[in-house]
Amino acid sequence: MKKVYIKTYGCQMNVYDSVRMADVLAGIGYEETPDPQQADLHILNTCHIREKAAEKVYSELGRIRVANQERSAQGKTPAMIAVGGCVAQAEGEAMLSRAPFVDIVMGSQSYHHLPRLIIEAQKQQGGVVELDFPEVQKFDLLPEASRPQGRSAFLSVQEGCDKFCTFCVVPYTRGAEYSRPMAVVVQEARRMVEEQGAVEITLLGQNVNAYHGDNGQGGVASLARLIEALAEINGLERIRYTTSHPNDMTDDLIQVHRDIRKLMPYLHLPVQSGSDRILKKMNRKHHAAKYMEIIHQLREARPDIAFSSDFIVGFPGETDDDFLATMKLVESVGFAQAYSFMYSPRPGTPAAEHDAQVADEVKATRLQLLQTLLNRQQHAFNLASVGQRCQVLLEKAGKKDGQLIGKSPWMQSVVVEGSSTLKDTLVEVDITSGQPNSVTGQIVSRAVASAA
Repeated sequence: MKKVYIKTYGCQMNVYDSVRMADVLAGIGYEETPDPQQADLHILNTCHIREKAAEKVYSELGRIRVANQERSAQGKTPAMIAVGGCVAQAEGEAMLSRAPFVDIVMGSQSYHHLPRLIIEAQKQQGGVVELDFPEVQKFDLLPEASRPQGRSAFLSVQEGCDKFCTFCVVPYTRGAEYSRPMAVVVQEARRMVEEQGAVEITLLGQNVNAYHGDNGQGGVASLARLIEALAEINGLERIRYTTSHPNDMTDDLIQVHRDIRKLMPYLHLPVQSGSDRILKKMNRKHHAAKYMEIIHQLREARPDIAFSSDFIVGFPGETDDDFLATMKLVESVGFAQAYSFMYSPRPGTPAAEHDAQVADEVKATRLQLLQTLLNRQQHAFNLASVGQRCQVLLEKAGKKDGQLIGKSPWMQSVVVEGSSTLKDTLVEVDITSGQPNSVTGQIVSRAVASAA
């Protein structure tokens, strides 16, 4: 059996896509391997969000090329090389000009065509490029998922973006928003639970709360209706979703946070900036006050809810006052976790052409100030958890013998002492101490099944 090595960059949607690539390739005799040295096919599933994303991919391609040269010197057939995902979509034919040894360049909507692309690449000189956004969505053509993801699984329900934030490449690399039919999503979730043992499912989408799938009755189902349907699956104990846009936090979705106890009390809701002036330049189409109103509504609906967010500092034209507005918003919300980055231009996006770029040293200073505040809030949230009892999904061994690490409802890393037989189970834990990046707890008992 041939072997494929898949290296995944970036978001959970890419993790899900890589799992489905392995499913597709299994149908033509490829077995996934964790060892790149054993691979007959290398796939780089790329992400274009982080700074210097393309350069990191080309650097990895260089390493694969050297490994292939060594294989050739040993009389072995070089491994095929495929690059997928957002960097592939953005670079296109240019990737073959810079790395002509690549066999396949495929966009985010093309990985279900891998069997055909492999055959085409084997037949012709030079690489094969497929970057189209097809009318028939890839989800409609994929085989059933076969590889278990574990007790905590990802399920892609929505893809693409129609928001066109001026800093973001996603609308150009993932295409327009598309939502999978509700019945198909529920069926796949049920298989994950009943056949693969999942107890937690995270619904994925570039703008997952913009979900508007066919409800099977001639209408459209919102994300709220989808969550309600999933909550009816016996054995599914936890539901999460990411990533959301403030403009798609509808009233029914907010109320689902109140009504569905299987929906975890944790929401990643990117705001990017606390300055209305910068939000307008970003084309976010909401104001800071609207964001704060949504936070207030969610806390009224689910008092124990915690929030995470994304922030960009040093966006073109950002002044000291704009940055202070962001700091004020952070102080007002109090985040359990957050991700913050210095702005870096993405080729082809409107913000990259802005002539008021902020100096790197200014961006670095602002980022340090923001991260100090966010880290302080995260530590405070962890300390405030002390004395609480919660369900924890134990996922892996800890650094010390007899330790296990799990995930709280609020996405905290929870360290406990316990038998390895408890791995992959839900347990009741009393939180006993809080650290900057984790909490420590004591197992009370195995968790009882939760109710919708």
